[in-house]
Amino acid sequence: MMKHIVMFRRIPGVEPQAELEERLVERMRLLPNSIDFVRDWRVSANELDRPICWDYILESTFDDAQAVAEYLPHPAHQALVADLKQYFEWVAVDYTISNASS
Repeated sequence: MMKHIVMFRRIPGVEPQAELEERLVERMRLLPNSIDFVRDWRVSANELDRPICWDYILESTFDDAQAVAEYLPHPAHQALVADLKQYFEWVAVDYTISNASS
């Protein structure tokens, strides 16, 4: 299994727009409805106000690296990315998880 983790924050200098942000986050939460090979998906908001914190985290699981490679150019994902990049910046990490406990 492959974990795909993405953290989002409002782009510095972009004026906060609560309604837009809510719509974008809701679209993030609903994205797996359009991509049937997503195994697990969770979008959570940061709860503490600290300078080091990002605003949101997306935690997702795919079968393998090939599934992540298919997800990234998926039209539903790309349509969301086109809108997200106007408001958010993000960083990602992808890693393999095993069934064994660490």
